[in-house]
Amino acid sequence: MASRNERARRDRAARRQTELEKIRRKYVPGDSFSSGSPPSAPSPASARPPPAARRQDNQIVRHGFPHQPTALAFDPVQKLLAIGTKTGSLRLLGRPGVDIHVRHDGDPAVLQIAFLVNEGALVTACTDDTLNMWNIRQKIPEVVHTLKFQRERTTCISLPLQSKWLYVGTEKGNVHIVNIESFVVSGYIINWNKAIELSRKNHPGPVTCLVDNPVDSNKLLIGFETGLLVLWDLRTKAADVRWQSAEPLRSVCWLSDGKQFMSSHADGSLCTWSVKTPQRPVATQFPHAKTRENGQQEPCKAIQKVSWLSTRAGLPRPGSLLLCVGPRPARPSEPYVIFTGGLGHDTAGRTPSVTVMHGRTTTVLEMEHNVVDFIALVDTPYPSEFQDPYGIVVLLQNDLVVVDLTSPGYPCFENPYPMDLHGSTVTSCTYLADCPGDLVPALYSVGTAKQNRTGFSEKEWPITGGTWGTGGNSYPEVVITGHADGSVKFWDATAVSFQVLYKLKVSRVLERQRRSQDGDTEDQLAVQQVVLCPESRQLAVAGASYVIHFRFSRNEKNAEVPCLEIPIVYETYGDSDRDPPSGDPAVTVRPADTIAGVNGKKAELSLPVRCRSGPIRRPPGFHPELVCITPAVNGEPPGVISSVAVNSAYGLLAYGNESGLVIVDTVQRTCLLNLGTPDLYGPADPYQRAPRSPKQRAEEADLGRSPDSEQINGLCLSPTAGKQGGVGSVSPRGRDVQRSRSQGTGRRLVKAHSVMEEPTSPLAPQLSATAAAAAAAAGPHLRVWRARQCKSFERLDTQQTASRSSSLSSLENISSEAIVCLQFADTFVNKSESSTCPCLLVGTSLGSTLIVQVALPRSADRATQAVSVAPTGSIFRLNGAMQCIALLDCSGARIPAAAETWRDGNKERTRTPSRPTVSSCGSLSEAGGGDGQLLVLVSDKQARVLATPSHSCLCKLQITETSFVVRAEIISLKDSVCLVCYLANGRLNSYSLPSLRPLMEVEFLPLSDLSFQTTKSAIADPMLAIWGQQMFVNEDATQMARTFCISNHGHGLYLCSPSEIQKFTISSEFCTQLQDMVGELFLACDMPELPQQGFLKGLFGGGVRSLDREELFGETSGKASRSVAKLLTGPTAQAEQLQARVSSTGGDVGRARQAMIERGQKLSKLEDRTEQLMADADNFSSTAHQLMMRYKDKKWYQL
Repeated sequence: MASRNERARRDRAARRQTELEKIRRKYVPGDSFSSGSPPSAPSPASARPPPAARRQDNQIVRHGFPHQPTALAFDPVQKLLAIGTKTGSLRLLGRPGVDIHVRHDGDPAVLQIAFLVNEGALVTACTDDTLNMWNIRQKIPEVVHTLKFQRERTTCISLPLQSKWLYVGTEKGNVHIVNIESFVVSGYIINWNKAIELSRKNHPGPVTCLVDNPVDSNKLLIGFETGLLVLWDLRTKAADVRWQSAEPLRSVCWLSDGKQFMSSHADGSLCTWSVKTPQRPVATQFPHAKTRENGQQEPCKAIQKVSWLSTRAGLPRPGSLLLCVGPRPARPSEPYVIFTGGLGHDTAGRTPSVTVMHGRTTTVLEMEHNVVDFIALVDTPYPSEFQDPYGIVVLLQNDLVVVDLTSPGYPCFENPYPMDLHGSTVTSCTYLADCPGDLVPALYSVGTAKQNRTGFSEKEWPITGGTWGTGGNSYPEVVITGHADGSVKFWDATAVSFQVLYKLKVSRVLERQRRSQDGDTEDQLAVQQVVLCPESRQLAVAGASYVIHFRFSRNEKNAEVPCLEIPIVYETYGDSDRDPPSGDPAVTVRPADTIAGVNGKKAELSLPVRCRSGPIRRPPGFHPELVCITPAVNGEPPGVISSVAVNSAYGLLAYGNESGLVIVDTVQRTCLLNLGTPDLYGPADPYQRAPRSPKQRAEEADLGRSPDSEQINGLCLSPTAGKQGGVGSVSPRGRDVQRSRSQGTGRRLVKAHSVMEEPTSPLAPQLSATAAAAAAAAGPHLRVWRARQCKSFERLDTQQTASRSSSLSSLENISSEAIVCLQFADTFVNKSESSTCPCLLVGTSLGSTLIVQVALPRSADRATQAVSVAPTGSIFRLNGAMQCIALLDCSGARIPAAAETWRDGNKERTRTPSRPTVSSCGSLSEAGGGDGQLLVLVSDKQARVLATPSHSCLCKLQITETSFVVRAEIISLKDSVCLVCYLANGRLNSYSLPSLRPLMEVEFLPLSDLSFQTTKSAIADPMLAIWGQQMFVNEDATQMARTFCISNHGHGLYLCSPSEIQKFTISSEFCTQLQDMVGELFLACDMPELPQQGFLKGLFGGGVRSLDREELFGETSGKASRSVAKLLTGPTAQAEQLQARVSSTGGDVGRARQAMIERGQKLSKLEDRTEQLMADADNFSSTAHQLMMRYKDKKWYQL
């Protein structure tokens, strides 16, 4: 009898091992191993999927917190964590640096995740009623099989340890069983009516939980939403015990002994049930309920999930009479009860929490966000053993928290993943690839390295699965993110890593003003743009109404920050034939600190933000050097700053908004230029500016005007304004040109003449004379240049849409022209120039590119003599708003901007920048008539390459007709320069420079996927709505463009969700290296051995009882109906089927060829026989003829 049982046990063990080997062989082709040796890890070549099978080959890696998480799972052997989201994403996390992102087809929400423990695979259940098997043994996980239920909706899944049969609960209350090896539904089904029988009269509701008994795999606990609990016997196909709770059920958890389980309910209660007591729960408790004065308990919220985990206290005391055979049994101690929810309903402001009950101690761990799910971390994968939890992984709505249960006070582990990206809303991104090698160590030394964070656990991060990649980049990469709270974060984004380096807070320099009574809740410190000069480590941070200039320093100091208040205002006159205010029509000089308003009163200036007064402590890092604030005039908010540029070699800072341009000297900390956009054109303004409405003129007429009521001058309230005295404004208008400027779209127009400090340097008169001559000659020269050189340039009509900010239905005149692009460079001012000089290239929203000349004093006099700036009158026009401007030399290489070396005290960096110089003329220069530079202009519709100084158009390109460019950058890729454009129709195009030949045009990312950054999901244009079309207008596309970056080496990134950043590349060379950079998820390791059970436990039947599931759920159970579920093969299965079809087709072709050969042989034999018959027939005919001739003339009697 014993030998028979032993033989049966060995047969079951062998059959079980065979099943496991089949499963492993399914995911690692050609890999088989015995029970004594672990599986070998797949080689990188075998694990690498074919290029055709990979989705989105240009995607590098995704960083940040998974947006809208819905599910959580943990592999206790591989130490891997899986997070599913509402958008179908799946994030697999291992040790810090091992982070893989994949996505389901169709983007269904992930309902539940189940790991095949230590098998290199997992199963996901989605809201589209599909089950997906993922293979994570390769670097880029892929779906192996997909099974879609057609008649029922799936609600939950359960996969027992080391089993190939998956339990699936449905909304109708049935339980199906799926073979995870073949993904075929078994004929074994647990119907809801069989489960309840006569225990209740109505439907029990959907299945909410399925839990296998830890010591008896023949018992399956089924929980229904209405509170019915059924212990199902799989062999007998009947219910052993039924329990009915009074409240709806939320979750169930077994204790490791398999005799008791705990359930959580919608009324905030925890019920303990015993297998031997089916009538009522053994114990019912309300952990957070309080008793009111009337003796009743307050209502509580639902407990969404509960875990009941056993622990061991140690070995029995010496001298005990307990008989032990084999390992000594441990003495159990108080178990852990961990749950979420259950707080009181009537308590206002109660934060989400996770409660840990251990013995008589109850600890409430408050969380900052709503709890989505949690999992207790245990060392053993076997549910029948003592769990001994050492941590809790809590998945919150916006964060991931891991609690240390082995340290006093339950501290949290410090999260090493970059999941705090969205601590405040990301409003802008800047991406610098191939930055100086010493920039990242410098930022790290003053940032993360000096942080001494306390309150965290001293133990190591418990999620340690996977291994790092072996490859890397030879160049560092830095990402700078601006946030809504005014903070700026610097990240090390080299290769596939993403680590915070340094954090800067604008709130240390600026303070918010009180919010207006109209309920405007927009954060006044939100960062809109960040510009970094990596050579000099100078930083410019711009918000809606402020710009702050920073310099990097390793030393700490206390100093006051100077502040300039620079209003940018402009207004036109209502009548075109009306003269301007008294004074010279060409030049009007007024004090810079006077500004007029209605009735001649002084206009009221109010600051949206205020600079902090007094000395400010500046820790090592970026120190604020200058603050520029655009105040509101007469209560009207200033226009949002739309472009910023900084140049360390010139010592200048430039920024603009929808009203005009400001240039600031960062060395002397004074304002050099404050000019309305129309005044940048001078007398050559090609646009018709819309006058003010008659209503506004009537209101002003009723109020009455003094002679100075329209004398509203731009001013610069700088620390040096009062000292310099006669600082005025110069308005070179020449002739009466009708103009209009406003501080905001749809707001009242305010007038401002151009503001420029009077030149005081010796170079200033010369510059002024040059500017005046250029302005006088701009008109005819401009017309000749347009007629001869650029006949193909489309002329902008006054009623034509000039940019993406203008709707097709708009028939208004031009009322605003924003500064959208700024670039400092050494270039030629006009055609007559023979040498380059410092300039500022200004691009506007109407497609114009203007040149502002900069006259710098000698280096020795830079701190004392003023810098002179003036518009030159040179204008280049394209259709659409300007996107980017760059200069190339005559060999096609990009000319870098001038930059000074960074110095900190007496230390100087070894890397010195090269000042841009004009190289010798080559073939392109000969074609351009001796030109030494190429000017590249890109708008959201067109691109042009011009030779300078001749201004001849070498190449032109119409990028798009029906869409517009959201973001365009001129980058260095390998040894060449190219233009990369991201269009609103979702395409990503690249063009060679300077030839503008198409290099790549691919479908990349629909603009609608980035619409979460706007307040509206889609903005319908009134005219386009007639044809049922929609478009994104300027305000929405501009916000998306701030978080879409393209940098050198073909790398880029964009904000793919409010909490995630996606890196991508267009470099095919980098894609081939990506496989070596990405880490491995699965590592081959032995499964922990199941502890031997004691003699007495085995003798009295207290041990673990196994179940032959193959016998129950296999072929003997029959086949399920085809209408229940449909198998949708994954990419791997499709490849296998294709290979099988190819093999089958090859066999058919071989058989057909063999049959054809055999037929040919038969035909040859038939031909030989036919020839033989023909020869015999000829012989017979010849013999017959001879015989006839022989007896032809003889009589009958002669025969």
